[in-house]
Amino acid sequence: MADKSFTGQVAIVTGAGQGIGFEIGRQLAASGAHVILNDLDESLAENAVRLISKENNHRCIALGGDAGDLNIIQKMVSAATAEFGKLDIIIANAGITLFGDFLTYPPESFFRVMQVNLAGVFFLAQAAANQMKKQESGGSILFTSSVTGHQAHKNLAAYGMSKAALEMLAKHLVVELSPFRINVNTIAPGATLTERTMQDDQYKKTWSAITPMGRPAIASDIAHAALFLVSEKAKHITGQSLVIDGGWTSVSPSPY
Repeated sequence: MADKSFTGQVAIVTGAGQGIGFEIGRQLAASGAHVILNDLDESLAENAVRLISKENNHRCIALGGDAGDLNIIQKMVSAATAEFGKLDIIIANAGITLFGDFLTYPPESFFRVMQVNLAGVFFLAQAAANQMKKQESGGSILFTSSVTGHQAHKNLAAYGMSKAALEMLAKHLVVELSPFRINVNTIAPGATLTERTMQDDQYKKTWSAITPMGRPAIASDIAHAALFLVSEKAKHITGQSLVIDGGWTSVSPSPY
């Protein structure tokens, strides 16, 4: 989608050091956007900026820190406006997965998942929407949910709960933000080949066998959908969730 359709726009992408977030940031920059790339691991964010900068001349900024931290959230929005004068797009992609059996799931894991996956997204959307409202030029907000917000998955009760909540948040924000020409949508990726998932040498084989399209997604599959939903072509789409899973949720076989 490197057609320069995002020329002059300013975006923040969280969880952008690698995987899906990195690919979304890369494609936005290739399409003309200036991008703030956030990751908990600052070195990953800085490396992402270096890699993207080799491909194009659009300025990208690395901002390390916890996307669930209110101070980091404000720093991201402030960096966008200080460096580029505005903020057009938010892609709240950062999230954590802490597996665990429901009967013994520890409170510290539960609250950590909710802090990053829910509170971080909620307050980033809030800060961004206030900036977009001030600009009076509209904007686009996109959340990264998951197929586990649609179908039960073993040992992911807290994670799946958080992802389902994001989809309801997007629906509620239609009421709150449409008057300011801000659309809000959600993508729900299924199994995706990333640096993290490929640490399991059986991941690709397992998910290829149970995905109707015969393979798990790659990061660009998810990024193409994300860019569409924050583009001018999707301005009349809001409050929706797009599942990108090669058909897995239609049949939902367990990988276990």
